[in-house]
Amino acid sequence: MKNLKQIIKEEYKKILREQNQSGIIKTFRIRRVQGGFHCQHNNLTSLEGTPSLVDGNFYCFDNNLTSLEGAPSLVGRNFDCSDNNLVSLKDAPSSVGGDFDCYDNNLTSLQGAPNSVGRNFYCYNNDLTSLEGAPSSVGGHFDCSENNLTSLEGAPSSVGGDFDCYDNNLTSLEDAPSSVGRNFNCRSQKSGIKFTKQNVKKVSNVKGQILT
Repeated sequence: MKNLKQIIKEEYKKILREQNQSGIIKTFRIRRVQGGFHCQHNNLTSLEGTPSLVDGNFYCFDNNLTSLEGAPSLVGRNFDCSDNNLVSLKDAPSSVGGDFDCYDNNLTSLQGAPNSVGRNFYCYNNDLTSLEGAPSSVGGHFDCSENNLTSLEGAPSSVGGDFDCYDNNLTSLEDAPSSVGRNFNCRSQKSGIKFTKQNVKKVSNVKGQILT
């Protein structure tokens, strides 16, 4: 497996080639990358030294990260930190233009998540007990399924795509998004509660199907 310094060197050289530039790498802290930056599948334990601004995708999934310290502050397209050992989203980008993926980690909270996500937000299969810290609105899908949520407090007020909260410990749908652009799925609660379509309609205006 490569270490992060090797990855940064290779990524920077690739960027220079793509932009028909030449230069000598004098630092491992590149301020801005106009394309994407990929460091997935490398057993990394730190993001220290990665670019602070990435116009394209930033992929750091499938590593051994326990922290996002050193991650870019802004990502123009997708940010994927899934399949790590993260216990917190502290130091995550403040704004992501595309998808934000943090599923398959050990998160108990979404505190530190981006304020703005242009498309989908996937935080399923964690240990979340609260949605506090989630973006106030999500342009695409919001999937918080397969967690330990007992309430939807902190959920986005508006979701442009699907809202998935199945396989949790919910006993109430209070604080669900008031507007869901596509489907609302609240099936299979570990609490044993079986919600009805009327329960959903009382709290949310759902444009698509209601799955209970």
